[in-house]
This record gives sequence, structure tokens and C-alpha cells, in this order.
Amino acid sequence: MVSSPHEAMHRIFQEYPGLFSRVSDVLGVAIPPPTSVTLMPTDLTEARPVERRVDTLLRIETEDDGPFLLAIEAQGKRDPDKTVSWPYYVTYLNSKYRLPALLLVVCQDRATAEWAARPISIGVRQWQTLALYPLVAGPHNMPVITDVAEARKDLALATLAAITHADNPDVGAILKSLSAALRDTPEAIADPIVELTAQGLGNRPAAQHWRNLVAVDLSFYKSFMSEEIRDEGRAQGRAEDILLVLEERGIAAPDKVRGRITDCGDPETLRQWLMRAVTATSAEEIFAEK
Repeated sequence: MVSSPHEAMHRIFQEYPGLFSRVSDVLGVAIPPPTSVTLMPTDLTEARPVERRVDTLLRIETEDDGPFLLAIEAQGKRDPDKTVSWPYYVTYLNSKYRLPALLLVVCQDRATAEWAARPISIGVRQWQTLALYPLVAGPHNMPVITDVAEARKDLALATLAAITHADNPDVGAILKSLSAALRDTPEAIADPIVELTAQGLGNRPAAQHWRNLVAVDLSFYKSFMSEEIRDEGRAQGRAEDILLVLEERGIAAPDKVRGRITDCGDPETLRQWLMRAVTATSAEEIFAEK
């Protein structure tokens, strides 16, 4: 099953097609900036063989060097089958479109990134028929952006950097700089970034931290996911308030009660429980319907 971080790691290039020119600079590859970018069909299936589909495919036009194709793969773990499918993607694209083709692999952990960066050689020991050298963006080479001004200069790159550093111990500072950079940003620009970041963090602890930041820093955004994120942030805060009230009143909250409170995502239900917690004689009493 495709995970939400997998989707975010390549979909961000669909949302911000010019992002690759900045990523290539980070990777130390001198690729000219695009004059235009076209989102291409991702289906690379021939008439008879097994279906093969690249995650994202872009046609990038440049002023002096002409067009080229960029195939983008989001990779969450090592997959030996990619040593077969990735060379196929590149050679098929070159054959079908008669254009140079590059492969960019985006990862969220160093081990997978190092594995993905290994050249793939096709041939025999005595002669190499074909070699593929993927470009790889991951926590080993993407910038750690904790400065608000730097994040604001390139929001798309800051978003990709935050996603690739989802497991970084400093991810809290990374996300804080991104949320602060979005405060004065128009809603139409900020909403995709809010959603892509949440999607890219998946179910990691950093995802809840991002939701809390959005709930506090970006309270005026109205997109569906932003509303959902803010609701979750409010719910978590209200759950903590209930437990604090019980603690201050000397009322013990058993694990079962504590779990029911923290697992509840409905702000209105939590509001009712909070009101009952002020007068309840036991933790269980806050759940009693009058």
C-alpha cells in the first residue's frame, strides 16, 4: 500500500515543478533552470509486459540545453526489484520520447538513500553494457532549514527538506521555521504546503507536532486538511486540560480513562468532559451522561 509520505515526496514536484532546479543545486548537479515544465503521464506500460508506473514524470524545458525528462521515485525502503525497474524506466522514456532522462529518488532515511545512490550496472564482469546513476535527495544531503528567512526564500524546498528530515532529532525546529515562514503567506500558497508537510510526515511523532504548530500559528487557513489539523491540535490541548484539572483536584486517572481522553478527537465531546472534570468526584464520572 502506498503511504502518505511516499505520495508527498514525489507529489511536491507536481505542485512545484520548478523545485528540481533548486534540488539539483543542493545535489551539486549543474542543471539549467527550466523555462517551462509539463506534467507527463506516469504509465510506462507497454502493450504486453507487466505494468510499470513511475511515481511522477516531468518534461522540463531549458533555454540553452533543450528539454529533458525527470522521473521521480519516492522510496521508503530498499527494494531489490528497483534495480530492474529503474533502468527500464530511463531506457523506455528515452526510447519513447527521444529525450534525455534523469531519475531522482527521494528518501527519508540515510540507509535507503545510500542504497538508492548506488550505480546500477547491466552487463557482464568484462563489459558494462549500461549503467544508471540515480540522483538521490534525502536526509544525508538536503538542507536542515531552521531559519525562518531561509525557509521563506524557497517554501517548496523548505517543505521537501522538512519531509526528508522527518526523523531528524531537530525536526521540531525545522517545522517551526516552516510554519513561521507561512504566517504572512497567502492562503492559496500556504495550504498546499500545510497539506504536503502533514502528508509527508505520515504517522511519525513529528506529524502531531506539525498539527499543533498549524493549529496555533496558522489558525486563519481554511483548507479541509488545515481545518482537520487545527481540530486535532485543539483536541489534544483540551485533553491535556482535562487531565490537568483532574490532577490538580487530586483525582487519579486510570490508564483506561487517560487513554479514552487522549484518543478522543472530538473537541465538543472533550469540552463537555472538561466541564464535568471541574466537579466530578471520580475520573470515570466525566463520561457519565446526565
